[in-house]
Amino acid sequence: MLEYRVSARRIDSHGSEATTKEARIVLDTDVAGRADAFNPAEMLLASLAACILKGVERMIPMLSFDLRGVEVSLHGTRQDSPPKMIRIEYRIVVDTDETDARLDLLHRNLRKYGTIFNTLAGATELAGTIERKPG
Repeated sequence: MLEYRVSARRIDSHGSEATTKEARIVLDTDVAGRADAFNPAEMLLASLAACILKGVERMIPMLSFDLRGVEVSLHGTRQDSPPKMIRIEYRIVVDTDETDARLDLLHRNLRKYGTIFNTLAGATELAGTIERKPG
């Protein structure tokens, strides 16, 4: 079993910070919001994006998958009462010459082996696509 540890603390009424290992992230915990930090919902989406991107890095050597780059965009829909994320949509764009079948194989593996992906898929509607970068 793997274990993870993160600590967070309030800086002031405008923000907080989370730390792990030697890394630090500024958090938007200001009730009015702030443009220079991720709020909790955005952190959730960023965590899913990081999970997908890390999964790509793991799958590249395993599948002998050739790519020049990958981008992930996400959209979350939150309901007000009770407050929760009810749907997350993602779009993975891969810059590659691999076949459509190989793109689909990559997508299936990302959905199957992503820790954050599987956690969120069990808690909310999670839907998305993988496609080749045009051009």
